[in-house]
Amino acid sequence: MQDEIQQRVDRIRRSRSELENHVIDEFFAGHISRREFVRAGSVVGLSLPLLSFIAACGGNAPSGGTSSTSSTNVKKGGKITVGLISPAHAVDPFKVGDEGGLVVLFQMGEYLAFSDANLKLQPRLAESWSANSDGSVWTFKIRQNVTFNDGTPMTAEDVAATVNLHADPANGSNALSALKGVLTKGAAKATDASTVQFTLDAPNGNFPYLVSSDNYNLIILPKTYNGNFEKGDKAFIGTGPWKVTSFQTGAGMTTVRNPSYWDKANTPALDAVDWKFIAEEQPRVLALQGNSVQVVNHFSASGGQALFTDQNINVIDVKAAAHRQVHMRTDMEPFTDKRVRQAVALSLSRPDLVQGLLNGKAQIANDSPFLKLYPSTDTSVAQRTQNLDKAKQLLAAAGKTNFAVTLSTWKDYEIPDYAQLIQSSLKKIGGTITLNITDSSTYYGDAVFGKSPWLDSVMGITDYGHRGVPNVFLGAPLVSTGTWNSAHFKNPQYDQLVKQYVAAVDLQTQKKLAGQIENLLLDETPIIFAYNYDTLGGVRSNIANVEITGYGQLDLRKTGIKA
Repeated sequence: MQDEIQQRVDRIRRSRSELENHVIDEFFAGHISRREFVRAGSVVGLSLPLLSFIAACGGNAPSGGTSSTSSTNVKKGGKITVGLISPAHAVDPFKVGDEGGLVVLFQMGEYLAFSDANLKLQPRLAESWSANSDGSVWTFKIRQNVTFNDGTPMTAEDVAATVNLHADPANGSNALSALKGVLTKGAAKATDASTVQFTLDAPNGNFPYLVSSDNYNLIILPKTYNGNFEKGDKAFIGTGPWKVTSFQTGAGMTTVRNPSYWDKANTPALDAVDWKFIAEEQPRVLALQGNSVQVVNHFSASGGQALFTDQNINVIDVKAAAHRQVHMRTDMEPFTDKRVRQAVALSLSRPDLVQGLLNGKAQIANDSPFLKLYPSTDTSVAQRTQNLDKAKQLLAAAGKTNFAVTLSTWKDYEIPDYAQLIQSSLKKIGGTITLNITDSSTYYGDAVFGKSPWLDSVMGITDYGHRGVPNVFLGAPLVSTGTWNSAHFKNPQYDQLVKQYVAAVDLQTQKKLAGQIENLLLDETPIIFAYNYDTLGGVRSNIANVEITGYGQLDLRKTGIKA
């Protein structure tokens, strides 16, 4: 029996690429765990059946967070209501950068791949993908017989056109947070009716994540897309399971089952979903408890504490890389001296933040994007802990014993409480913080330098949603030319290390480079990463099969009223 299994593995390997075989080698050599193998294999293009078979030859099954309510038989038809944080601005695939907007996009739009709760990639509009030996050219096979919700066929040319539009800086796409420095306009080419080839600016071992649901702006659009997403006869165009029949800015929308959805095994059970846009967390929680909405995609552990003991509510808990970044502008006083930034980080008690703010529904982070749930994180790097005496010594050495600063952020979830805790922590070491807490639209502004308190403030707290790999967190907020570099951090050594990390295709090299990056960021401390929190969602007990991603995206394809 063992010989037969080995022969089958050998046959599989003969048809695999050099990159795919390298991942298999790492697994059988014991260099990576089964969980790490499944994740890495999905990235380089190994199919899930092949991954499952090979992984079964080498160990125990990987475990992950609970991303959905348990699978249950549901009635066909009916309608439910979802409570969602209001989109901050117009829903535009190129401009969306907030939770409300990205959840809306996820209903009628689809991606080449879906990044699931276990950090694996599942094929969606791409059936498969593969890379050349160094990860500089990626080839995606595009699913056939898919139509947009206006009835027009989706083609490989649509895929290439969509990615090239987002890669063009002239269009100001938020997707550049992931694509900048990775590929340029024209790098995506439809080589035939079912194939798109991406020629990258440099090797990238995690590229498939950058065109997956992780890069939430990249829903596939028709090649004729004219830039008007919310209005006109092509409004809310996409290939997803739902069609928008009404949309009222600031109030809500209604989606109905898309009868031409390509994935017949996952055609929605519900006839329709009403969406209520509710700006603040407490009204959303109360609406769920009062049954005026049946699903809330995201609540904080502190703001939704009552939901954990409500017998009418099922809580979905997804381990995620979602976190808050506390930026300190390295080009403005009092933070031009890294000793001041280090002192601020040393003033915080991270265990108290995790327990007090988030009721334990979070993990302590170490002031870098390398969170504990990422396989590439070097966990041997020492954890930063609270040290008030050292913080005071650093401030004295920097000549900033009584510094004052304004901290800007926005009002929702635990963020205002976090701001107050930072304020009280800094008071213990002699710092004075004035809080400037606004709504999300004001804080994020136009999301460009010069027109955004997020990107322009001396100090701020920003919400970052989950990603399956740390690439975006390493790039957009921290590299010298990053589109979200609110700390205005410029460090050539860091930029070079990130370039090397991104190019690495094997986990061992990634871990080695991760350790160097972690230590550099602990020294420089442009941003405080104090914790990453679980994504929590709430569902009424009579509703089943709701899936929530680490990002808070809602997959309602199998959702329905319990039979």
